[in-house]
Amino acid sequence: MSSPSLPAQAPALAHRTSRHRRAGVLPGFGLTMGYSVLYLSLLVLIPLTTLPIKSAELGWTDFWRIITEPRVVASYQLTFGAALAAALVNAVFGLIVAWVLVRYSFPGKKLVDALVDLPFALPTAVAGIALTALYATNGWIGAPLHQWFGWKIAYTPAGIVVALVFIGLPFVVRTVQPVLQDVERELEEAAASLGAGRWSTFWKVLLPTLLPALLTGFALAFARAVGEYGSVVFIAGNMPMVSEITPLLIIAKLEQYDYAGAAAIATVMLVFSFLLLLLINVLQWWQDRQNGRRV
Repeated sequence: MSSPSLPAQAPALAHRTSRHRRAGVLPGFGLTMGYSVLYLSLLVLIPLTTLPIKSAELGWTDFWRIITEPRVVASYQLTFGAALAAALVNAVFGLIVAWVLVRYSFPGKKLVDALVDLPFALPTAVAGIALTALYATNGWIGAPLHQWFGWKIAYTPAGIVVALVFIGLPFVVRTVQPVLQDVERELEEAAASLGAGRWSTFWKVLLPTLLPALLTGFALAFARAVGEYGSVVFIAGNMPMVSEITPLLIIAKLEQYDYAGAAAIATVMLVFSFLLLLLINVLQWWQDRQNGRRV
C-alpha cells in the first residue's frame, strides 16, 4: 500500500507542529498566571493594601493633619527633590559610563565594570558611613571642597543627593548597557556618510533608540532613591525642616508606636511614587510609539 502523499500529510504535520510549539516546560497559562497573582499578592499587593487600611483608623481630619504638617511637607520636598536630582544626574553620567564600557577597550575595564555593581552588594549603612567620612569637612573630599569653595556636603541636602547618586547609578548603567550593545554601528556610519556630525548622529540616531531604556533606568534609580534610608541617614544630618527625609519620619513614628501616623505618611509616599512611575511609563510608551512610526 502506498504511503499518503506529502500534501495529504501537511495538515496533520502542521497540527502536531503547532501543538508542539504551544507546549512548554512550565504548565499552562491558567496555572502559571494563578501562581503569579498569588505570589505578587502575598509579597506586594497585600502589604501595600495594609497602608491605607491602617491609616484609615485616623479618620480624614487627623489623616490630613498628619500628612500636611510643615515638618512632614518639608520632608516630602526634600525626599522627592533629592531623588529627582540624583536620578537626573545618574541618567546623564550613567549613560556616559555605559557608553565607555560598551564602546571602548582599556586596561582594567572588567574591574570598572564590576565596580558599577558595588552599590548592589555593599550594605547601605556601610555606604552611608563611608560617604560621610569622605565628604565631611575633615574628609578627603569634603575638606578641599570646604576650604577652596566653601561647600559643605555632609549633613546637608547636598550630601543626600550624593548618597542617592551612589546607590542609583547601577540601575541606569545596567539598563542602558545591553541596549547600547545591540545598536548597530552601521547606523552611525550611514549617518556619518550622509554628512551628519557626531552630535547630530547622537541626538537623531542613537538617543531615540536608547531613550526607552534610559527612562527605565531613570525610573528605577528614582524609585530606589525615594525609599532609601540606610545610606542617607548617616550623611543627611537629620535636621528637621532642613535635611530630614520622609523615611526617617516614618521610622520615628514607628518608634513612638504611632503606627497609624506612620502608615498615613507612607501612604502619601506610595501614591506619589506610583503617580510618578506611571508618568514615566506613559513617556516610555509614547517614545516606543514614536520609534515605531519612524520605522
